[in-house]
Amino acid sequence: MVGRGELTDVAWQRIGPLLPCVDGRGRPWRDHRQVVNGVLWRLRTGAPWRDLPERCDPWQTVYERFARWERDGTWARLLEHVQVNDAAVGMVEWTVSVDSTINRARQHAAEAPKKGAQAPDELEDPRHPRLGQALGRSRGGLTTKVHRAADGRGLPLAIVVTPGNVNDSMVFDTVLDAVRVPRPSAGRPPRRPEAVIADRAYSSRAIRTGLRRCGIRAVIPERSDQIASRKRRGSAGGRPPAFGPEQYKARNVVERCFNRLKQFRAVATRFDQLAARYLAGLRLASLILWLREP
Repeated sequence: MVGRGELTDVAWQRIGPLLPCVDGRGRPWRDHRQVVNGVLWRLRTGAPWRDLPERCDPWQTVYERFARWERDGTWARLLEHVQVNDAAVGMVEWTVSVDSTINRARQHAAEAPKKGAQAPDELEDPRHPRLGQALGRSRGGLTTKVHRAADGRGLPLAIVVTPGNVNDSMVFDTVLDAVRVPRPSAGRPPRRPEAVIADRAYSSRAIRTGLRRCGIRAVIPERSDQIASRKRRGSAGGRPPAFGPEQYKARNVVERCFNRLKQFRAVATRFDQLAARYLAGLRLASLILWLREP
């Protein structure tokens, strides 16, 4: 019997065969499904690893495998696999919505020391460089910002984490570059959405120009100060950018995506010290959303 929040038989049949059969020393792994269910229990509850229920294997085994599969990219490959399968049958809707959300980080999430070079997702807060690990300090305390691109169904296509006080427009190109669903056969992966829907935080000349050069329709409303500046300049201000109010209504899919992801308490609040571990949890939660889609 499948417990609450655990992998269903159908979901396990899709990802189970993709998991490694032996560890790095050639010894067979213990039951993968039990371990993945333990990771999902921790993601859903936000409890410490040591508090995993007995049915989920020793907590050391669950955490060690979660960390190992983060390091070797297993979680990212599983997410990519289900995206490829949906793209192969034409289920991915290439009207992409981009947005971000700020998640509070618990104090012990900032206890990880900085050692060596940082990975691209482990960005620093320029005002507090000692924090690192995609943590920023603002009035709300320690925060991490999750930037996401979702397809027309509200399923995540790309995830980027930064410190909580990083401006959305600064990360737009990085998020769009991360939209990559490989083809099941030979050929370049599709990376060019038909349209990008975003709110006023992404209303800048650089973003609109970049999208136009790529042949992507921008559905982004102007900010009030931009409208006022254009009107003050008269004919020199140029024409207002094209905007589709009806199509803009579809932007709520990315908001719904965030709401579904934040049902996982370890996503809504960051407990992980390392940005890479937090990103792995986001990818696993995103994988579950794809697996739940009929």
